[in-house]
Amino acid sequence: MNTQHQLDLQLTRRQLFGLTAQGIGIGALASLLGADLIAATADAQRDPKTGGLIGLPHFAPKAKRVIFLHQSGGPSQLETFDYKPGLAKYQGTQIPDSVRQGQRVAQTMGQASLLVARSTFAFSRHGQAGTWVSDLLPHTAKIVDDITVIKTMNTDAINHDPAITFIQTGFQQPGRPSMGAWLSYGLGSENQNLPAFVVLLSQAHAINTDQPLFSRLWASGFLPSSYQGVRFRAGNAPVLFLEDPPGITKPTRRQMLDAVTALDAMNRDVYGDPEIETRIKQYEMAYRMQTSVPDLMDLSKEPDSVFELYGPESRKPGTYAANCLLARRLAERNVRFIQLYHRGWDQHKDLPRDLALQCKGTDQPTAALITDLKQRGLLDDTLVVWGGEFGRTVFSQGKLTDVNYGRDHHPRNFCMWIAGGGIKRGSVLGETDDFSYNVVADPVSVYDLQATILHALGIDHKRLTYRFQGRDFRLTDVHGEVVEKILA
Repeated sequence: MNTQHQLDLQLTRRQLFGLTAQGIGIGALASLLGADLIAATADAQRDPKTGGLIGLPHFAPKAKRVIFLHQSGGPSQLETFDYKPGLAKYQGTQIPDSVRQGQRVAQTMGQASLLVARSTFAFSRHGQAGTWVSDLLPHTAKIVDDITVIKTMNTDAINHDPAITFIQTGFQQPGRPSMGAWLSYGLGSENQNLPAFVVLLSQAHAINTDQPLFSRLWASGFLPSSYQGVRFRAGNAPVLFLEDPPGITKPTRRQMLDAVTALDAMNRDVYGDPEIETRIKQYEMAYRMQTSVPDLMDLSKEPDSVFELYGPESRKPGTYAANCLLARRLAERNVRFIQLYHRGWDQHKDLPRDLALQCKGTDQPTAALITDLKQRGLLDDTLVVWGGEFGRTVFSQGKLTDVNYGRDHHPRNFCMWIAGGGIKRGSVLGETDDFSYNVVADPVSVYDLQATILHALGIDHKRLTYRFQGRDFRLTDVHGEVVEKILA
């Protein structure tokens, strides 16, 4: 039986007219979209080994992969790394107008007074640089010589969804590719049996409810969908619909895939839709993942010492600790971009209680990940990023007491840290004012951070572009400078 002939006989009237109309005006269309067609042709020039663009990296990379530990909700810089002992004398007083300078607020705009709230937690110096670290983070304090703390991160967004979207995609509105998708598109993957971009989610340790996370945060935007992140879930089915149904053997599955691929290839040749090629690749990846994912998720060969390093929750699938351990295993398998999201950092109220719970649940596994990577020689070529989408205000949201307070969103300065390939170790960048409200020296924008991450991977952020709707888009839009001061 001629399969193509059978398909032709099943054409509907609408499909027939659609196919025959393809030749009308094609010359005019080509002239209008000439640049886009050239870009599409150039995009086809990909490295057969990695699937990345030929010509990338632009220069010798220091890092091969990224682990992004996103702390969703906005951790308070005042309770973690930005020590402000002078706030004690301003406790319970109105924040000076000279400090606030009329800057917008998120949820305290109707509050009668904005009273300064000192941190109830102690700080101490650690490491060779004498880095100030909150007592909430005793394990992180032990690894400060391996990280660079950035105290002057700042963002244009003041609410969660646009702020998270911004730090993940370089744009506050949905629709752009995420950072992991850009790297998957540009660099491809050295492991053809796992996705280049993997996402792991964990729930809050805090008691108060937190903001939702949307799958578009790891989407590919206008890039082909093959570059989107693949979420791994906890439980018996880490990737949905990956296992064969009962009664389907491996040879049968292989025959089915071969048949579907042949049919898809016919439609690809007829319609020229790149998403058909994406679907073919995804089917093949899923087939290979039937072997690679169970091996990845099987922690039975990990010694007890590793679980002790990451903490008691590391044995419980889906927890932040377990995800940090999986991040190391993914890094060992050369997955390009490993994205962790941990919810629970949005302390508008009950901050002393909930922030302590958050830190208790994340501090040990975060530090363990750095220690584990370093022991295995992986930290030298792995970039690890920790932080949220913005910081918290120096003034209290809601009622202020000596033992309880909350903090509103604060985009003008917040803390993140970065470690690994190409980054200085044991340093601190930036200074804020006495109220941790404004940047005094060395500001770092979201675009600057993104440009620096790409630089560590050997990418000039101004040259990694994709033509869409007549414009060359990039992760950093038209902004961003590499933060030279934190480079090794």
